[in-house]
Amino acid sequence: MQKLKGLIAAPFTPMFGDGSLNLGIVAPYAAKLKKDGVSGAFICGTTGEGMLMDIEERMAVAEQWVKEQTADFKVIVHVGTTSYMQSKKLARHAQQIGAFAVGCMGPIFLKPGRVDDLVKFCAEVASGAPELPFYYYHIPTVSDIWLPMPEFLKKARLVIPNLVGIKFTHRNMMEMLLCINADGGKWDILHGFDEELLCGLTMGAQAAIGSTYNYMASLYLKLIDAFQKGDMDAAREYQLKSVRFIEILIRYGGGVLGGKPVMKMVGLDCGPLRAPAHNLSADEFKQYEKELVDIGFFDWVNGKL
Repeated sequence: MQKLKGLIAAPFTPMFGDGSLNLGIVAPYAAKLKKDGVSGAFICGTTGEGMLMDIEERMAVAEQWVKEQTADFKVIVHVGTTSYMQSKKLARHAQQIGAFAVGCMGPIFLKPGRVDDLVKFCAEVASGAPELPFYYYHIPTVSDIWLPMPEFLKKARLVIPNLVGIKFTHRNMMEMLLCINADGGKWDILHGFDEELLCGLTMGAQAAIGSTYNYMASLYLKLIDAFQKGDMDAAREYQLKSVRFIEILIRYGGGVLGGKPVMKMVGLDCGPLRAPAHNLSADEFKQYEKELVDIGFFDWVNGKL
C-alpha cells in the first residue's frame, strides 16, 4: 500500500451562475494546486458539493479531474451516497477512468447504528472498485455517524480487501492515534481538520485533506516544514494564522459556504453554491474580503509569511 504524503485539497466544484457544471475551470484549478505544492485532490466530497449533484454530474467531474492526474498529483474520488448501489456505480466508474483511489462517507439516511452495519455498507461500495484503494470518510459532524473507528478497522479489514485507511475528519485525537498505530501502523489515516493540522502531525499523520489547502497551501507547507525541523514555536505561529482565518471563514458559513467565495477572491471563480446553500450578497462578499485583508490573509496566500 502506498501511503499518501503532504496536502491533498478538497476542491470546490466549479459551476456557472445557473448551477450547471463549469468543467472548463478544472484544468487551471489543477494547475494552480500543483503550482502551490498540493499533492492531490479529493473530489466530490463535502467541499465539492458531491451530495448536491446527480450521478452523471459526479462522473463528469471525476473524468475531468482524472485527466489532470499525474504521479505527483493523485485524484481520490468520493463516491458516498445514501445508496450503496449508487456508490458502487460511482466506484466502478472511478476505477474505469483510472482514479488513484475512492473514498466513501457513511450513509446519512437510515444511518448505521452499529459498526457491523457500516462495514457491510462500505464492503458493498468498495467491491465496485476492487483494484483501487478504498478510504472510509469519517466525518461525524456531517454524517452523524459517531461509530468508533478502531473497531471499524478491526472488522472492515476482514471483509474489505482494498481498504487502506480513513479520511479522519473528527476531533477525537485518542481514536486517531489508535487508528494510526493499529496493526503495526498499517493504515493510512488522513487528517481532516485544517485548523488542527499540527495536532494531527503530532499524532503521526503524514497526509491531510482539507478545503483551505485550495488557496493557502503555502501556509500549511511552512507549518509542516517547521514541525519536521522541530521548530514548534514557528509551527504554532503558522497554525495560529490558519485559525485566525478560519475563525472568519466560519462566520461566513464555514469551509464550503465561506470557502467558495474565497476562490473568487484569489482569482479562480468557481461560481455559486447550489441550493439549499446560501450564497453571499455583494455587500457580504465585500465585507468578507475586507476582513481577510485586515488579517493579512492575501499575503499568506502569496507566500509572504
